[in-house]
Amino acid sequence: MALILNIDTALDDAMISLADDGNVLGSAISTKKNDHAAWIQGAIQKLLENGKYSMRNLNSVGVSIGPGSYTGLRIGLSTAKGLCYALQIPLIAVGTLEVLAYSAVKALNGTTADNERVAQPDSALLCPMIEARRMEVFTAVYDSNLQEVIKPRALILNKNSFEELLSSRRIIFFGNGSLKFQQICQNSHATFKNIPLSPLALAKLIYRNFIGNNFAGLAYVEPLYIKEFFTINPGQTNKGE
Repeated sequence: MALILNIDTALDDAMISLADDGNVLGSAISTKKNDHAAWIQGAIQKLLENGKYSMRNLNSVGVSIGPGSYTGLRIGLSTAKGLCYALQIPLIAVGTLEVLAYSAVKALNGTTADNERVAQPDSALLCPMIEARRMEVFTAVYDSNLQEVIKPRALILNKNSFEELLSSRRIIFFGNGSLKFQQICQNSHATFKNIPLSPLALAKLIYRNFIGNNFAGLAYVEPLYIKEFFTINPGQTNKGE
């Protein structure tokens, strides 16, 4: 049995869950934007108490490290690192875009995220988008097995974004940043869907890392801001994007 606390404060809604071997026992969500810091500690304590667990029962803490809200990412990661340091348990970090893509695979396939089979009924690619500012989003493209087709990056959208991929493949766009692209995209291969982030997806991806001993270094892990490393000029042609 691996009891893991999962934390996601990367997006507008903050989410935590408690999972046993990747199976969610309970979860809590805060929809109050900019209230993650005030909410998270009390929510974690209540979640553990509801399951009749204590902090000492935790085997690991997992966290979604971004991209997303800079403030939210710092809150989530600092909370996770503090717990791991105090309890002397390992920290697991996963990318927020990958969690969104995993949620989409399961939602589009008509299954829940606790079903380990990852399959799509067609060859559509998955493109989660996280709101940044103006016409900018954090995004990536995955196939149905969560293999990266385009690595996570910051992208300033224009009507030709993803043109090369869309010439031959259907892409499903989703996430809180996808509405901006929907308003300007006229490609018939582009599909837009409202796919909520599932706490099961985060729990499953973190558990996979736990059983693979893929732990983060407490002293070195940082939020995945992305924009510091990948920025695309609005006048630049988006090859393969």
